Amino acid sequence: MIEERLQEVRSNIEAGKAKRDASFDHDVLLVAVTKNHDIYAMREAIDAGVTDIGENRIQEAKEKFETLDRQVTWHLIGHLQTNKAKQAVKMFDLIHSVDTLHLAEAIDKAAAGIGKVQKVLVQVNLAQEESKSGIYEDELMDLLHKVDEMENLQLMGLMCIAPNYEDVEECRPLFAKMRKIFDKVKEISWQTANIKYLSMGMTHDYTIAVEEGANVVRVGTGIFGPRQY
Repeated sequence: MIEERLQEVRSNIEAGKAKRDASFDHDVLLVAVTKNHDIYAMREAIDAGVTDIGENRIQEAKEKFETLDRQVTWHLIGHLQTNKAKQAVKMFDLIHSVDTLHLAEAIDKAAAGIGKVQKVLVQVNLAQEESKSGIYEDELMDLLHKVDEMENLQLMGLMCIAPNYEDVEECRPLFAKMRKIFDKVKEISWQTANIKYLSMGMTHDYTIAVEEGANVVRVGTGIFGPRQY
C-alpha cells in the first residue's frame, strides 16, 4: 500500500508542476513525514524510493535515527525548543522551523560545538495564526539577515504551513503570496545564504502548493495512511 500511495503522490506532484507557470520549473522534493509511523513503514517507503524523511519531535526522531539502518536525508519540520538544539543538529540535515532569533542563536551555537554548518529554513506564519509557530511577515527580513550573518548556519529558504481550511482552495492565495516573498528573498545579495527551498504543502493541500510554486512538500498521511497514536 505504501508504494501505491507513493506513486499516487508523485503523480499528483507532476500534475501540479504541469499547471504552474514556466518561470518556476524546479523539481519538487518530497519529504515523507514519518511522525507516529514505525521503522518498518519507514523502511518500506525508503525501499520504494523515498530519500528524505521528515520528523516533528526530537525524541521520536532520535529513536528512529539510531535504528533505521537506511541512508536518508533527515528534515526537522516540527517546532524546535531551544533546549533541544544540540540534539537537533546532531541528527538533522535541514531544520525547517527556525522562527526566532533566540532559536537561531541556539542552533548556531550547537552547530559550532560539533563543527557543523547547519542548513535551515525560516518558518513564516503568513496567516498569523496564534496556534502556529512562525515569524510574521513584517519581521521576516530582519531575521533572515541575522541568520545570514551566523557562521554556523546556512539559510536555505522559507517554510510555511497553511491554515487547515475546510475548502482547501482557500490555501491558494496564501501559497501564491508565499511564492512572491520567496522570489523577493532570492533576489537579495546574501553573504552565505543559498535560497533554494520553498517548503509548503502537506497531505491535504500539497497539490495546490506545488501549483503555486512549492519545491518542497511534506506528506505523511498521503503516503503512510492514518497515523497510529
